[in-house]
Amino acid sequence: QVRLVESGGGLVQAGGSLRLSCAASGNIFSINAMGWYRQAPGKQRDLVARITSGGSTNYADSVKGRFTISRDNAKNTVYLQMTSLKPEDTAVYYCHVGVLGGAYWGQGTQVTVSS
Repeated sequence: QVRLVESGGGLVQAGGSLRLSCAASGNIFSINAMGWYRQAPGKQRDLVARITSGGSTNYADSVKGRFTISRDNAKNTVYLQMTSLKPEDTAVYYCHVGVLGGAYWGQGTQVTVSS
């Protein structure tokens, strides 16, 4: 079993910044890609950013140039640095981790951007 613990969400004004963290622990043999998804009320869960084990990244068009994903393999942790936040970034953000034999979701952390 793999456990994901997210932190860093909260309330911020438009133009502000937040940093999300997601630490994986448990029965981990090999972590592959790590990523962040988000889901706003009434909408589907969409990819925000993803980083492979080799460090390659991809981002949703809506966050390019504002968000940066990174990972610390020694700590089994993935980060999402969010800057120039907009009200439309408001959502529950979920960590997603692919491991050998499966994939896991975090419990979600709320990000609210006020105008």
